[in-house]
Order: sequence, then structure tokens, then C-alpha cells
Amino acid sequence: MNLLTDNPELYEHQFPDPGHVAARFVHDVVTRFGGGRDLLDIGCGTGRDAGWLSRNGYRVAGVDSSENMLAYVRAHHPAVDVTLGDMRSFDLGRRFDVVTCLDSAMLYCHTNSDLDAFLGRCRAHLSPGGLFVAEMRNGAFFLGNTELLDGVRTRSVMWRGTEYTSHTELWIDHAAQLLRRRRAWEWAGRAEPLVQRSAWRLLFPQELRHLLGLAGFDVLALFDAPGPRTDQPWSADAPLSGALSGDRLHVVARLRRSGCQ
Repeated sequence: MNLLTDNPELYEHQFPDPGHVAARFVHDVVTRFGGGRDLLDIGCGTGRDAGWLSRNGYRVAGVDSSENMLAYVRAHHPAVDVTLGDMRSFDLGRRFDVVTCLDSAMLYCHTNSDLDAFLGRCRAHLSPGGLFVAEMRNGAFFLGNTELLDGVRTRSVMWRGTEYTSHTELWIDHAAQLLRRRRAWEWAGRAEPLVQRSAWRLLFPQELRHLLGLAGFDVLALFDAPGPRTDQPWSADAPLSGALSGDRLHVVARLRRSGCQ
């Protein structure tokens, strides 16, 4: 059981985005770098971003590994064409102008072979010259920075008359190059905490450039701020920071016309 992915309404309640900042970020990036309007969102989740894009001039498809999430998309964003699939192996049989992968979904690829397979799927689903847009945690942020790793963080959310409290602990598995998380949920009526474990691959900026280059992409922009989940709000005309020391990493890459297979 995964409390948030099993309950999409709770997920959106826990992580609200009333201004659709993440979707507007995608639109502004696509506009700035000259992308088209056929878009595939990998790891589409509740479809909040895909739905906004579909209402604002995009033809959107989505892929996710949670059937509960996809049922929610079908009910709330019917214009989005969604498919259940693994990000390393899905095949929709068509190409898009833009492929997006937001909120660290790419980092669920834990090994180099996982990443190669994922980027191969992106390449196979992009038209020649198409854009790849991703947003994720920045591995370089954790070089000497421990602010997210100090102790247990407790957070409560009220949903449908019940208070859900989470206790979250993060640590780095250096050998596997993973950021690991243990989260224990408690709520009235449950005898024992619900413990969930997750992990994200930590990628460094130059490592990401190298992987994209091998997969047939040219990196157009790599920046840490501004962005939809940073302290510096995203705006369409904001300069892109290349310091690459922030918690978030954003990449825009174009598929080489000679690299399509």
C-alpha cells in the first residue's frame, strides 16, 4: 500500500499547486525553446499538469505505473490519453514533439541500465528535433549539504475529517548513489504505522549531460533556478541560473535529427 499514490485526491491535497506552476513551467520552457504541441508526460500522476496543458493548446498523452492515478486522470482530465506502463519499457507506437518527466520521476530509474532504457523510450517516442524536459532533485546539492538529512520531519494533513501524520527520514546510500526515504504514516483507527520506503537516483549535472548525449540528445539548458519547486518562482522571462548548487535540477534537451531510431 502507498497512501498517496493509492489516494490521488489526498496526493493533491498534500502537494497543492493551485496556480499550476509546474504546468506553466513546461509551457514556458516549450515556448522558449521552440517545441511543438504534441506532448507526452511520463509519470503523469494525477494528471494535474497534463490536464492544464490539454486545456491550453496541447494534445497530451500520459504514462504512469499507478492504475489508481490513471483512473483519477480519466475521471478528471478526460482529454488526456493515459496508458499504464513502466517508464523503462512502455511503447505507445507514436512520436511526440515534447516529452516531459517532472517531480523527480526520472530518478526512479536507480541503475545506469534503467536510465539507458528510460532515455531510449524517450528517444523512441520523440520526433526528430523534439524536446525532452525534465525536473528533478540535484545530486550536486548533497555534496556537503545536509539540511534535508538532519533528523525526522513530521507533517500533518487533514483529509476527509481524518488527520494523517507523516514522519519522514532521508539518508544517502553512497554505494548505490541513491537518496533513500523512510516515511511512516499514522492516523486514527490504524493500530500500527504504515511504513513506506522509496529511493531516488542522485544524478550530477555532468553525469546527466553525458547520459543524454549517449542517448542522442543535445542539452540546450541545464539550470537549478528558477523552477516550479524552488524558492525562486518560475517566470517566462526569468534568466536561468547555471550555478547548479540548488536542490532542484532542470534540463531541456533536443533529440538530434541523426539520433532518431
